[in-house]
Amino acid sequence: MNGLMVVDDEEGVRRSLKKVLEKDGYRIILAENGEEAISIVRSDDGDIETVISDYRMPGIDGLETLIEIGRLNAEITRIMLTGYATMASAIEAVNEGIDGFLTKPFANDELRAKVREFNMKKKLKQFVSEQVLAELQRNGTTLIPKRLTASILFTDIRGFTSLSQRLNPAELSELLNRHYFTPLDNIIFRHNGTLDKHIGDSIMGVFGAPVGGEDDAFRTLEAALAIRDEILVINERIRDAEQKIAIGIGIATGDVMAGIFGSTRKKEYTVFGTAVNLASRLENLAQANEILICSETARLVENRIRLERVPSPVIRGLAKPPDIFRVLGRN
Repeated sequence: MNGLMVVDDEEGVRRSLKKVLEKDGYRIILAENGEEAISIVRSDDGDIETVISDYRMPGIDGLETLIEIGRLNAEITRIMLTGYATMASAIEAVNEGIDGFLTKPFANDELRAKVREFNMKKKLKQFVSEQVLAELQRNGTTLIPKRLTASILFTDIRGFTSLSQRLNPAELSELLNRHYFTPLDNIIFRHNGTLDKHIGDSIMGVFGAPVGGEDDAFRTLEAALAIRDEILVINERIRDAEQKIAIGIGIATGDVMAGIFGSTRKKEYTVFGTAVNLASRLENLAQANEILICSETARLVENRIRLERVPSPVIRGLAKPPDIFRVLGRN
């Protein structure tokens, strides 16, 4: 994917942008109005990576054009080009989920840098927190597969099968999206974690990949405690007792292989390793609103978090029962 489409009713602007952006290796496609641009995207074979559209054009305006292009292909980076006199439209574009905007007049080097930045953010924002993304941009780090130490967090709803049988599809969707995935995902991001994936009603967060720090384990615990507190607040707002949520959380720290893995159909940034498997097993063992952590995580946070050792369970795939600790709260 290296196609970049410029949408502008002024031929001079189209040619100028084409000349500048070709230097970065893009295959440039030109369209003189929104209708033509949408038609091109509809027939595109998936090669278009970026669309830059002027805001003021005959027919449908740039914002409407980019919104429709987003409906056709959500992976396309959408950038709106505005004049200083139309900054209100730029604000509206951001509110509509447009990936970025450029103001006219622009310097060529700034234009090229902004397009690269918007494309990078588009690719990373689905699995990397804003803080991590800023670190990647600052250091120029790539996401090639590598071994590193990370803390893995799994959370899951207790009794979800029974819950899903009691609720109709609309109620279940509202409960999961509004009261579970959205607030818990935001907590992971706020604590500088990477949201790895949703697996059914399970959430997997990674702390320490792609960028690690000395406090990864502690931030994971802080996120887990914040999640537990948030669930209490959420349950206070849910009036129907049958819709209240109970969760279990498991955390493990250790060496993992981190990178972008997948097929030509789907790729994702994720981690593999014993720590991932152990965190998942601990989450399965956790009772309602309980946080269980491994011994390595406990060692890293024991001076800041109150812990209680629990009987070591036999876990399939491990040679001996691991040392397990229950999280009681902050010191």
